Amino acid sequence: MTGISAEPIQRSAAPRECAWCDQPISRSDIRLPGRVRCSRCGVANTDPWPTEAELDAAYRTWYRPASGRFSGIGDAVLRRTRARLARRLDRIAPPGPVLDVGAGEGVLVTALAARGREALGVERETNRPDMRASGSADGGQWAAIVFWHSLEHLPDPGRQIDRAAGMLAPGGVVVVAVPNSASLQARLFGDRWLHLDLPLHLVHLPAGAVVERLGSLGLEVERVSHWRGGQVVFGWLHGMVAALPGLPDLYDAIRRPEARRRPISAPVRMIVLATATLLAPLAVLGAAAEVATGRGGTTYVEARRV
Repeated sequence: MTGISAEPIQRSAAPRECAWCDQPISRSDIRLPGRVRCSRCGVANTDPWPTEAELDAAYRTWYRPASGRFSGIGDAVLRRTRARLARRLDRIAPPGPVLDVGAGEGVLVTALAARGREALGVERETNRPDMRASGSADGGQWAAIVFWHSLEHLPDPGRQIDRAAGMLAPGGVVVVAVPNSASLQARLFGDRWLHLDLPLHLVHLPAGAVVERLGSLGLEVERVSHWRGGQVVFGWLHGMVAALPGLPDLYDAIRRPEARRRPISAPVRMIVLATATLLAPLAVLGAAAEVATGRGGTTYVEARRV
């Protein structure tokens, strides 16, 4: 659930309240390029906050074309990783349906159905019968509710987590994967960080805020991983490549031509990919360091209703 509109669309004023804790944004809060960090909860809010028209335009454009997003084996890798997640959900969740909030193309929904698990996806727009076009998750009791790199795209993520906790069946689990704004790579790369993704990432969550919120709702946090959230090594690679002259975009380089934010010539693309290959050992070391210190580029959390 990400993307950037190619058209300049007027945005609204600065956010008045923190989208995570609902406390007023004050002059004493920390102002950063493109965001403001709430001094009460530590979560940064995108500033200025994009209008609904801007978001609608962005999600209709380049990011998720029907032909697929990634070049080479990228889309196959996406299906494989979602299949692994489906296996885990099938193992840790009690019997019952699974809700995938921000389901994208529905890859996880398909993987769960292949395992015989009833699943429903929620996305801004969809034509699939097993997905609902909506920005919220409401109604029913669910064996598992998944926010896989979608929570940061929601205008009211704190309230959505609260609602999800109340929609779980006994023994049900909430699974969250989000970028970790307190990660080593976030601090090192700053405004070049892959997961900043302004203005489409509306909130920028430190791992501790997510864990604390889930615990405050009476859920038992069973697992916190700084590896299972995905894109940890790639976050390092993207940041290192972006630091080179001309700021080449590795994310564009691995995508299909119709799924790129900006056009990129074949020679430049090959240079970017070759550079990323050379830097891969350093990226692995960086990812290992931040995982070992509990400050990974992404955070994966499982919390159960007991």
